[in-house]
Amino acid sequence: MGLTAVAIKAAKGRDKPYKLTDGDGLFLYVTPNGGRYWRMNYRHLGKQKTLAFGVYPDTGLADAREQRDAARKLLARGEDPAERIKLDRIAATVAASNSFKAVADEWLVKVELEDRSAATMKKLRWLLNFINASVGKRPIASISAQELLVMLRKMEGKGKYETAKRLRSTCSQIFRYAIATARAERDVAADLRGALIAPKPVHRAAITGAKEAGGLLRALDAFEGHPNTKVALRLLPHVFVRPGELRYAEWADFDFDNALWTIPPHKTKMRRAHTIPLSRQALAILATIEHDAEYSRFLFPSLRSVDRPMSENTINAA
Repeated sequence: MGLTAVAIKAAKGRDKPYKLTDGDGLFLYVTPNGGRYWRMNYRHLGKQKTLAFGVYPDTGLADAREQRDAARKLLARGEDPAERIKLDRIAATVAASNSFKAVADEWLVKVELEDRSAATMKKLRWLLNFINASVGKRPIASISAQELLVMLRKMEGKGKYETAKRLRSTCSQIFRYAIATARAERDVAADLRGALIAPKPVHRAAITGAKEAGGLLRALDAFEGHPNTKVALRLLPHVFVRPGELRYAEWADFDFDNALWTIPPHKTKMRRAHTIPLSRQALAILATIEHDAEYSRFLFPSLRSVDRPMSENTINAA
């Protein structure tokens, strides 16, 4: 006679472990502390073996019987249920490592080791968050171009045409990496070239005339904010660097004898050293800075801490 739900609930721990049999090899193994574990004894190729089906009550009687019946079908075909479970676990592990997110994470590590800037890495991770939410758990080889297009169309529906375009390009790089590492056979993102809406170029406001440029320079000279911010504002038109490169300028980067400012690779977007000749006007502006390296290694330190550069919003706000 098989087990019942009432008998299982009533099973209590004893001095020694004991079994409550259900039939066809299935039994409930009860430990002295009251733990109840589903097991199944079977023979394969003349060897006695035992399968584990889970813990009661997480695994109920019906679930345990279903697993037993599945195991008996494998035995009828000459297969070992324990080996099948092991192979299924390996396949699941491989599938998980072949998911789009897993491959994308590997690719991100690769490009970071290739010395991409922190800003670039932040942008890539931000882009990939969109697709990982939709197909991140899917095996990368099973993702179709149409499936990818549906996700990108949702982005276009929000008016994010440039983001959709960049994400398609990023996905293409990940698919090519998957091909190189034998986890995909083709780049389905490449099939979507021309399928997305081409973003219209946005022309930013710009000063292009000498008169307007002169007005800007006079406005910089008339700035009445913090003296160090004024130095940064006045210096920028003479060196034409990115705002972040200006903020992180250090005294050690300057060769005043030869009138050169060398920005080291780790501070540049392209990760290449960049040397800027300093005009006599630029040198004169730098000479107005009231502190030196003993106070802060930065030319433009934060007002809150000399160990940090000024905020990225300081120059824009000014």
